[in-house]
Amino acid sequence: MPSITLPGAEGLRSFTLSPPRDFPQATPPFPRIALAAAHVVADPLAEQDPWLDAKLDWDRTIAYRRHLWSLGLGVAEAMDTVQRGMGLDWPAALELIGRSLDAMRDIPGAVMASGAGTDQLAPGPDVTIDDVIRAYEEQCAAIERLGGRLILMASRALAKAARGPADYERVYDRILCQVREPVIIHWLGEMFDPALDGYWGAADHYKAMETALTVIAAHAGKVDGIKISLLDKEKEIAMRRRLPVGVRMYSGDDFNYPELIAGDAEGYSDALLGIFDPIAPAVGGALAALSHQDLASFHAILAPTVPLSRHVFRAPTRFYKTGVVFLAWLNDHQAHFTMVGGQQSARSIGHFAELFRLADAAGLLRDPDLATHRMRLLLALHGIA
Repeated sequence: MPSITLPGAEGLRSFTLSPPRDFPQATPPFPRIALAAAHVVADPLAEQDPWLDAKLDWDRTIAYRRHLWSLGLGVAEAMDTVQRGMGLDWPAALELIGRSLDAMRDIPGAVMASGAGTDQLAPGPDVTIDDVIRAYEEQCAAIERLGGRLILMASRALAKAARGPADYERVYDRILCQVREPVIIHWLGEMFDPALDGYWGAADHYKAMETALTVIAAHAGKVDGIKISLLDKEKEIAMRRRLPVGVRMYSGDDFNYPELIAGDAEGYSDALLGIFDPIAPAVGGALAALSHQDLASFHAILAPTVPLSRHVFRAPTRFYKTGVVFLAWLNDHQAHFTMVGGQQSARSIGHFAELFRLADAAGLLRDPDLATHRMRLLLALHGIA
């Protein structure tokens, strides 16, 4: 196996890679719904201002979704993982949704749900609750016209305009009364997006949870589930136990997902996770094991991915997309390490070196020689021969 010199806390040290792991064959249906929030592949050759424009390599972007579907995972499209609000605007997101839906139609059993938000509406002091409602209505209607399922994303404009829980109840009541099919509600915590601090009308997550549960109880027939991304398993479990019958908890906890998906005597979480993008082969293998009630193998496969995930999502958590794309590059799902909005610069070379080690430990570098070659290119760019 190849070796490489990597930076770390003790300076430069030689690191020898391990063989990639062979994961069990993924054969859906699985005992859990597993949606991977997929990233996008930038087009580095397009004429653009790379920190301002969002030019995509559509072929590679759609090919990655086909890769996820081939492993038995569903796709959560146009979520924060595609850099909504951090480089990708609503028109580009809508085009992405349309292209992904077109690709999905020729794949038997493929599943996809798409993010509807208000990111065409800039938060500001003059934005009203009615403005927020109209923005949600526009995006929901556009996605439904394409035949897509909805994920109601948290709204920066609503967080800015709302004066209390009643404003959240009013907005979600209006939207949920109109949707054609049950939706997934996404509660994205402030660690992912500081502009969402105090969502649901309270800074305390447990108080905020009460408002979210009130909304869900009033519209249980229109809510497939809720994804909470608070990186706190106790809060997810507490909310999961209080959901109406038939409403799913989609884990958004990129720190504790194996335990939450496995569940306990009182229930389990399905999953909608950004980390499922880079660790998809392991997820498919783990869910295949769970299908055979092999809980030991399920945990053995996913346990090495948890340190990797915690590193990808370490604070500032909003920059986790950089690690996701870095791993896609190492595994040759794209030929370059360039991101929308220049976000490849959001993490340090030390961060990338540790990601490299952790991906190797999880058995997720599918071609160690290629991954090593590409890591050397990045090290050289940072002055490390």
